[in-house]
Amino acid sequence: MAIVKSKLLKQLSKNYPNFLKKDLEKFINIILSEIKKTLKRGERIELRGFGVFYTNIQKSRISRNPKTGEKVNTPEKKTIHFKMAKEMFKKLNNDDE
Repeated sequence: MAIVKSKLLKQLSKNYPNFLKKDLEKFINIILSEIKKTLKRGERIELRGFGVFYTNIQKSRISRNPKTGEKVNTPEKKTIHFKMAKEMFKKLNNDDE
């Protein structure tokens, strides 16, 4: 099951009843927009205890259309990668906690 922004907002408002929902929504939007802007600039984002987001440049290449077999030029593009922190890895893989 994936978590969507609305479910995240509901969970935050349930855990933090002192904050208004509209303030929590602004907070979420600011965080996500800053992450997007930073990745667009090609910079790395590190959230301690969670993981690191970074971009790689995929070189342009000649690929094939699988349906027709025709050669297609694929342009250079940026891709986003995520590497989880050791702390997160331990939490996900240990059943003790």
